[in-house]
Amino acid sequence: MGLPQAELKVPMTHDASLMVTTYSMWNQFRNCRKAAELRYLQHLVPLERDRNLHFGSLIHECLELWHRERDLARVLDLIDRRCAARAQDEDQKRDWHLATAMMRAYAERYAEEEFEIVALEHVFEGPIVNPATGAASRSFRLAGKVDGIVRIGGEHFILEHKTASQIDSDYLERLWTDFQITLYAHYVEQTMGIPITGILYNVLVKARLQQSKGETEEEFEARRAELLAKSKTGRTTARRREPGSDDDFQRRLAEKYADPAMFHREMLYLSRDRFDILRSELWELTQAFLDARRRGVFYQNTSFCFNYQRPCPYFALCRSNGNPNVIENFYQRAEPNEELRVLPAGASELTF
Repeated sequence: MGLPQAELKVPMTHDASLMVTTYSMWNQFRNCRKAAELRYLQHLVPLERDRNLHFGSLIHECLELWHRERDLARVLDLIDRRCAARAQDEDQKRDWHLATAMMRAYAERYAEEEFEIVALEHVFEGPIVNPATGAASRSFRLAGKVDGIVRIGGEHFILEHKTASQIDSDYLERLWTDFQITLYAHYVEQTMGIPITGILYNVLVKARLQQSKGETEEEFEARRAELLAKSKTGRTTARRREPGSDDDFQRRLAEKYADPAMFHREMLYLSRDRFDILRSELWELTQAFLDARRRGVFYQNTSFCFNYQRPCPYFALCRSNGNPNVIENFYQRAEPNEELRVLPAGASELTF
């Protein structure tokens, strides 16, 4: 309560000639220069959004509201509104069930917190600095948003929400490679004027349970015929399987989320040396981007066409060699960095 609400707009720079960038852009450029060009220079996005991204955004919104107001009824109402078409849309129905069960259990699990909220959805924007000279880039600035900043004892931590299919030792090891949040911690230090000790990862596991869909009349008749063929009496008591009710599925999910392993918090402490390494890498990426833009050469990295067993959003476009018909039928234009939120007047601006 009492924390400033975020506005849905991209932060402005002091110099309109500077390109506002995010870690997402630089990470995409590092992984595949062609994908970065299509998104951040041509402003293309697929018409069909990744469902996994939709659910992750919904949970982040729920967690922000919960930690801001700690009112479960408001959170559940938010889920209802975000999944208003769930009666007709199976994807929305799945999201509604999972988000509802997840947030009910989360509110019970963390009814009392070990930390104090300092800020939520904190946005920063600042210069990208040449580590050799200390001069700011004349082409780019870096902007970003962190889920929260919390105080534990006398120390401050970045609060980072994540949803995961499972939490194992490999998953926890990979958190060390989360360069984005480490780099953002450096910028947040400058923005807030307080030292950041580390990152508090707040991980919520997505239950893999499925709601029973029952069976069609045709499926039932086929199963019944198979049972009759195997019956020695020529009879069967088989009945058509009905779809599982929403209440029954919520009970099953509640039982699953009663398992403490469905939630996990991991604390990582930051290294000052790591800040310097990441700032140097960021500067090198800016120079490579400027060179690619000057020469008009953004090459593909086919090793990332199917990262995480899913096709790149631009796979169809690359495969068609940039066919205008593919762009017209499968893509739309949208300004980059729409994920950024800025606080109202009074929010701090980054200075060095």
